[in-house]
Amino acid sequence: MTTSNDTHQRQTLGFQAEVRELLQLMIHSLYSHREIFLRELISNASDANDKLRFESLAKPELAAGDTDLAIWVEADPKAHTLTIRDNGIGMSRAEVIDNLGTIARSGTAEFVKRMSGDQQKDSQLIGQFGVGFYSAFIVAERVEVFSRRADLPASEAVHWESAAAGEYTIETIERAERGTSVVLHLRADAHEFADAWRLRSLVRRYSDHIGFPVNMPKEGQASLEFEAVNQGTALWTRQRTEITEEEYHEFYRHITHDSTAPLAYSHNKVEGKREYTSLLYVPAAAPFDLWQRDAARGLKLYVRRVFIMDDAEQFLPLYLRFIKGVVDSSDLPLNVSRELLQHNSEVESMRSALTRRALDMLSKLAKDEPDRYKSFWTEFGAVLKEGLAEDPGNRDKLLPLMRFASTANEHDDEDVQLADYVARMKPGQERLYFVVGESLAAARSHPAIESLRAKGVEVLLLGRRVDAWVMDQLTEFEGKRFKDATRGDLELGGLADEAEKARAESALKESKALLKRVKDALGERVSEVRVSTRLKDSVACLVGGEHDISAPLRRALEAAGQRAPEAKPVLELNVEHEVVKRLDGEADATAFNDLALLLFEQASLAEGGQLTDPGAFVQRLNRLLVRLAAR
Repeated sequence: MTTSNDTHQRQTLGFQAEVRELLQLMIHSLYSHREIFLRELISNASDANDKLRFESLAKPELAAGDTDLAIWVEADPKAHTLTIRDNGIGMSRAEVIDNLGTIARSGTAEFVKRMSGDQQKDSQLIGQFGVGFYSAFIVAERVEVFSRRADLPASEAVHWESAAAGEYTIETIERAERGTSVVLHLRADAHEFADAWRLRSLVRRYSDHIGFPVNMPKEGQASLEFEAVNQGTALWTRQRTEITEEEYHEFYRHITHDSTAPLAYSHNKVEGKREYTSLLYVPAAAPFDLWQRDAARGLKLYVRRVFIMDDAEQFLPLYLRFIKGVVDSSDLPLNVSRELLQHNSEVESMRSALTRRALDMLSKLAKDEPDRYKSFWTEFGAVLKEGLAEDPGNRDKLLPLMRFASTANEHDDEDVQLADYVARMKPGQERLYFVVGESLAAARSHPAIESLRAKGVEVLLLGRRVDAWVMDQLTEFEGKRFKDATRGDLELGGLADEAEKARAESALKESKALLKRVKDALGERVSEVRVSTRLKDSVACLVGGEHDISAPLRRALEAAGQRAPEAKPVLELNVEHEVVKRLDGEADATAFNDLALLLFEQASLAEGGQLTDPGAFVQRLNRLLVRLAAR
């Protein structure tokens, strides 16, 4: 509802339903992790200062008269209030409504969905979903926001207020100061956060790395003099030997709003022809939008310590979109834009170097801390695989980072390295065999690998959607060629003995008439019907041509609305199977055709395909059952 028709006067507006639910979760679910609110509000203030510094590059008048950007934390123990103030970019009335009243774009719905009641886990989600401001209500019964945008007159400042009861008020006020003040009226059980000593310890713990001074009133003085509580130096500009691991972790939390510690980090300074500093992190858990390839991603970009943008995606390839961090260049112009970044040789060189550094960081993690790397692979392995197809220049670095399930392990753990697979290869084995299924379970039971398993040959099992596309791009590893067990000849080489070859030739001669009858029954559904060297227990399987795209990739393309190149599969029959023998002895043409079609459809289902006419399949199956019952 609105108390006035004039939107520049006082209004009372309702929160989104999701925001109301979010506020209740903040108030009631995170009692034991309340101090995180201070980290979030100081981070927001730091972001506002960064934005002003960036916008003032083009419009110096925005910072006129107040160029020393800082953050102030003031507590009033008597009034039980806490104020976090900045002199950054500030907000207009419309921005206050957009940012503090309707935040659907920041992932509120997903945040609410994933809140679990586990306080430690829930506290880690704050900020990751862009809802850090609302953590203020963990400790405050009422919150006020006073803000004036740098490019607006004092008469267009804004006052926002809410007690988290489902609505908020907003009004236009006079405010001379640029920037934003957030005033928290503390709950009775949160008065500790008005204690100066407590606040100082929290600032030093959570915000020591902030690149702006976080000022508080001087201790033991009644005057209004302030002093910086934090170091106020951008962490990445300091020497690595001067930075503790805890400081690295706190800086990661600052730039990502993720309360969990990173799995790994790499801090590096490049000097010489190009000068830049990078600080890269590997998160411990995947963000909710990891699979949205067009979602915001990239590193925080600074030029000579001046903040430029939050998500400069040009410095890392898409398959490393989970990497977080900062890059600070001494060579790029301060007025650099996204368009300039896309066509800049300096950026291309930095991208190549940063990509190698990120991969080296992952290699070190895999070598030194395999358990932590296993955790990384569970979260990000499927995304890292995209690099095999998208970045052939770094394929030699990526392949050792891959992990697979295989027939050597009856569990579906993806813990097999290619080097270990090669070391276990059978005498005479010349290929690295793999099979892609709709899931790992489907790959494990795929009929096409039965003879390989019978010989004790290890087969790599892949069951993610990305695998069909990725494996089509791979050729070899350490001189050994990859071989899809579902396409072309198995290329057994030294794995096939002479007796086996003789049996195969004999079976082919004896089955020529049967193969022709089955091909005639199936018509254009298949390109060929032949005796299988792949099968041991199953009756039939479908095989692609050596140069055809794989069946899983075909299905993935079709699911994405793309046309796959035309190709007909080969039907392979296990001529020693009782069903095939019964088929060979079937004199009735209708029954023969029904059974031949059933074998084709069965093979299609076994590889993960779908029936084009399920009703006809059921009718054929029923006719066969009736015939069997009548015998």
